[in-house]
Amino acid sequence: MIGSSEIAQFPSLPDAVAFHRTELSVILGVYGRAVAAGLWRDYGISMLKEHAIFSIFRHSAERPLYRIEKHPRLAARQGQYMVVAMDGRILRRGNDLAHVLRVLDRALIRSV
Repeated sequence: MIGSSEIAQFPSLPDAVAFHRTELSVILGVYGRAVAAGLWRDYGISMLKEHAIFSIFRHSAERPLYRIEKHPRLAARQGQYMVVAMDGRILRRGNDLAHVLRVLDRALIRSV
């Protein structure tokens, strides 16, 4: 029988970065308007060790049109949120998610 002092101490796994409910509410508001306009049809959420990604697709079999990324470690520098285009260009970054997502609203206005 193993005593309590002999139990192996396993390091805890690091938590993944995730979007909070309020952040998802803002993101899904923009996403819903684009879906209603017929521009976007699918999304995916990735929660990784150092950042979280909300990917937006025109069709599920394609590369994402846009990626909304959250990097908490960059909050004091460039800002923890960024919108990245399909070609890898960073369209906007900052600490205010609603302000960062305005770049997608402009894309919606041009498309409609």
